Amino acid sequence: MSRKHPIISITGSSGAGTTSVKKTFEQIFFREKVNAVYIEGDAFHRYDRAEMRAQMAKEAERGNKHFSHFSPETNLFEELERAFRDYGETGTAVTRHYVHDAEESALHGTAPGTFTEWKQLPENSDLLFYEGLHGAVVTDKVNVARYADLKIGVVPVINLEWIQKLHRDRSARGYSTEAVTDTILRRMPDYIHYICPQFTETDINFQRVPTVDTSNPFVARWIPTPDESMVVIRFKNPRGIDFPYLLSMLPQSWMSRANSIVCPGAKLDLAMQLILTPLIMQLIERKRSLK
Repeated sequence: MSRKHPIISITGSSGAGTTSVKKTFEQIFFREKVNAVYIEGDAFHRYDRAEMRAQMAKEAERGNKHFSHFSPETNLFEELERAFRDYGETGTAVTRHYVHDAEESALHGTAPGTFTEWKQLPENSDLLFYEGLHGAVVTDKVNVARYADLKIGVVPVINLEWIQKLHRDRSARGYSTEAVTDTILRRMPDYIHYICPQFTETDINFQRVPTVDTSNPFVARWIPTPDESMVVIRFKNPRGIDFPYLLSMLPQSWMSRANSIVCPGAKLDLAMQLILTPLIMQLIERKRSLK
């Protein structure tokens, strides 16, 4: 952790909502005039799209049915840890960009499904913002979590996560329900070993819980809306959190435990603004006090 060069990491699995959370942070950065630099989690995948498909086919031939984007074998954990450490020490680090589609391809000048060249982050930033799968990962070889000053977990309950993945992959990527189900099953061991444990490392978790029946996510016809959901907000260390203020500002919210608030799903953005703005400003003020 670094007083001079703070790091915020947002961790959540694919489809968990980390991208919308990133937009909330960008609003806070803009409003509070915070100059942030960004690292995207998929920039630290080991393989590009074509390489991953080829590697997956090889692993399947060897009988490995659980080869996924969640594991150390398919990610550059050491390089990610080094990027966090370097930024904390020097205020800059090396990263790259994974090109998802034709629009990003036109912007970056490389084909969809490939990486840009590695490059140095701009200097003189206020903080580093990471959003991806492994912002708080800890293994026997690396400990990314120890370098982040504020770690946020964004997690839908598992059935809701599956519904979101099924709908996204079928509508946006044209996959069948059977193909998406196979992907979920293939990823499950790595999800249990490398994604779930991170949410014990995070400082705050935002977990969306549907209030409608999601008993069989594989036949659900639509994704539960925010109005059909609640959000459980868990603080690892509740000391210093003004719970009465948060309860008064979030209508229909209540405390379910001494370190947890439950609020309506439609109030997620407001809850994040209320909770995260003072924490971000604490990091910035701590940084500026060193100058």
